[in-house]
Amino acid sequence: MYASAGTKVPLRNDMGIATSSTLTLAQSKLHVAAPYLIEQTWASYTPEQHAIWAELVTRRMPQLREHACREYLDGFHQIGLREDKLPNLSEVSALLQPRTGWQSTPVSGFLPADAFFEMLAARMFPTTTWLRSRDSMEYTPEPDIFHDVFGHVPMHAHPVFANFLESYGKICAGLMARPDALERMGRLFWFTVEFGLIRQDGEIKVYGSGLISSHGECTRVLAGGCEVKDFNLDAVLNQQFQTSEMQPVLYAVESFDQIYEATKEAEKRLG
Repeated sequence: MYASAGTKVPLRNDMGIATSSTLTLAQSKLHVAAPYLIEQTWASYTPEQHAIWAELVTRRMPQLREHACREYLDGFHQIGLREDKLPNLSEVSALLQPRTGWQSTPVSGFLPADAFFEMLAARMFPTTTWLRSRDSMEYTPEPDIFHDVFGHVPMHAHPVFANFLESYGKICAGLMARPDALERMGRLFWFTVEFGLIRQDGEIKVYGSGLISSHGECTRVLAGGCEVKDFNLDAVLNQQFQTSEMQPVLYAVESFDQIYEATKEAEKRLG
């Protein structure tokens, strides 16, 4: 979601719906991240792109209805996502913001870390507007709108998760001069937001976007293909990972209050 090297991605304005006044208002609330905000021109999506979105979603939903956490499934409907059409981000935000204060905010691509954290602290989730091609249905190395919206945004409708993510952004924004601390906080993000598991009704359920949006990775985890440990802050902060490989170990929480409290504890230890 953010580029650690801080390389600026050229702004593009080809996929969007936000009005110029909406974009200007969003930019006025930000400093570092403001240049990366764009407009999404929803009307520019082609029928083929809507068909790709529909195929991606319909592939995932049967498994997720059984194995995703209830907060994700509730959020999917609460923010108005559809299985047959790409999301209109202003419509998503119009439903999401009254619930938790979060918005799905269009950006040009990967962000430098300080811009990414600034947006999280402002309850603006950086959302790319491009969609993978049919040749890359199974995997794309750069997050697209399917990963960002389908994978992430439904969880932002849950109040505790919403508070956790804002708190995470604020804490990391204060650690920009501490790359060692940021690396450890990155592990907390990876094993919760990206690859988090939760125990519900006596079963392991998925909520991390990397599992929500990837059929192969999710199937492997549910089939016992990785070690699932109880969430432990010390273990998570010290657990290294490779972004390009299947995860050998993941962590399951008992509730989302647990990761919110863990973030505050991490701030005490690393701040």
